[in-house]
Amino acid sequence: ERTQNTCANSKLSDSRIEEDYGEEENFPAHLLVAYTSDQAHSAVQKACMVAGIEQWRKVPTTKENGYAMQAEDLEQAIEEDLKEGRVPFFVCATVGTTSSCAVDPLESLGIILHKYGLYGHVDAAYAGSAMVCPEFRIHYKGIDRWQSLASNCHKWMLTNFDCTAMWTQDSKSILDALSLMPEFLRNKASESGNVRDYKDWQIPLGRRFRSLKLWFVMRSFGLSGLRTHIRKHVALAELFESYVRADERFEIAAETRFGLVCFRLCADGAEITNHLNKQLLEALNSSGEMFLTHTVLDGLWVLRVAIGATKTEEKHIKKSWQLISETAGKVLEERCSDT
Repeated sequence: ERTQNTCANSKLSDSRIEEDYGEEENFPAHLLVAYTSDQAHSAVQKACMVAGIEQWRKVPTTKENGYAMQAEDLEQAIEEDLKEGRVPFFVCATVGTTSSCAVDPLESLGIILHKYGLYGHVDAAYAGSAMVCPEFRIHYKGIDRWQSLASNCHKWMLTNFDCTAMWTQDSKSILDALSLMPEFLRNKASESGNVRDYKDWQIPLGRRFRSLKLWFVMRSFGLSGLRTHIRKHVALAELFESYVRADERFEIAAETRFGLVCFRLCADGAEITNHLNKQLLEALNSSGEMFLTHTVLDGLWVLRVAIGATKTEEKHIKKSWQLISETAGKVLEERCSDT
């Protein structure tokens, strides 16, 4: 969905292009610039590559701002590119980044979008499911300023892989960018305008009936069931965080949001910290009892516990922490014996 949005969004500056360059074919496409934070998923960069966008800017983030992209930093990057004769056209914000579940402030960033006439897409691949709960909709304040949003229902809404829901305020731009009607595909239904031809909404020609399995999930669990599912996972993440904070050997590496907890073993110096946490991760994953992933924030290794499986219960959280605690003790003992 990121790729098809980026392809379509490159069409959205048509009015500006015609005003500054005349006919669209005269426009030097290599001047287009897309923006996202340095915490955004790598798929955003890949989408730019597929769409032929040669320039993308990763707006730097800081721990002090919760690893969220700030409006003033985005505007500074845009102004720098404008001075160099480039053409800003697209911004991708994230609600729930992969590394730390950071939430970009949609409202303040949306003001920048409108100020410069840019297309805005929100990547809510993971955290979009949390919108079923009213208390989490605060993270989407200002969403009306953005043109599209995508969420992967297979990540946190109990739906089998793969299933992505996408909303757009401007379907015409997608259709203008991706519509083709060769003779062998012409038919009365499509030409009548009474059907929605999804080949014109995406890069592939064919399309699986993904919405059917999502419909079954919604009918099976209902709104109250989906809310219970999300809230339970958030509560389990908070429980795990409490275990981490109670152990002075560990620290929380980023604010816990939704169902993701970022933590690490504490040590003096980046090199030792990274070495110890890498050892801990390898020991835990090789045990066959649990599986963790890692990321790097500010040059330091971070371990990540993501609560998201359908059958995860409190007993699993307690057992996981017990294993982490015991394994951490062994890792630290080995380090002491080596020194």
